[in-house]
Amino acid sequence: MVASLISEKMGTDIVALEIKKLSSVADYLVVCSAESDRQVQAIVRHIEDWGKKNGERPLSVVGADVGQWALVDLNDVVVHVFLDRVRGVYDLEGLWADAKHVSVTEKKAVAPKQAAPKKSAPKKSAPKKSVSKKSAPKKTAKKPVKRRAR
Repeated sequence: MVASLISEKMGTDIVALEIKKLSSVADYLVVCSAESDRQVQAIVRHIEDWGKKNGERPLSVVGADVGQWALVDLNDVVVHVFLDRVRGVYDLEGLWADAKHVSVTEKKAVAPKQAAPKKSAPKKSAPKKSVSKKSAPKKTAKKPVKRRAR
């Protein structure tokens, strides 16, 4: 659930580690990256808002005001949100190398849907000409272009 909240705010490189056998602090540790201090703050705020709506207020939130590295303690889950350049300095994945990696499925960013063009009245078509198979042009399907939302 936390991973989907992070990916909604375009957090990247989400890693979830199961640490319950290694520490009594929490059951899971989630680490992610953000491109800017504002994005770090937005991810933390989004997690806090979700918690308030669902009756799961964070026990503690640290570092969100600065935005370089923030920690959100959700009791059984501790979330670390890093700026890209700061994450490597702390190397939490290396520190918890003995922890089991938990599969995280990130929601891919999808460009907002564009409004469908208005349908006009159907046009009357001319009678079809018979065309031999050899001279008929081949129909090729165009692949849709995937764009990443920013």
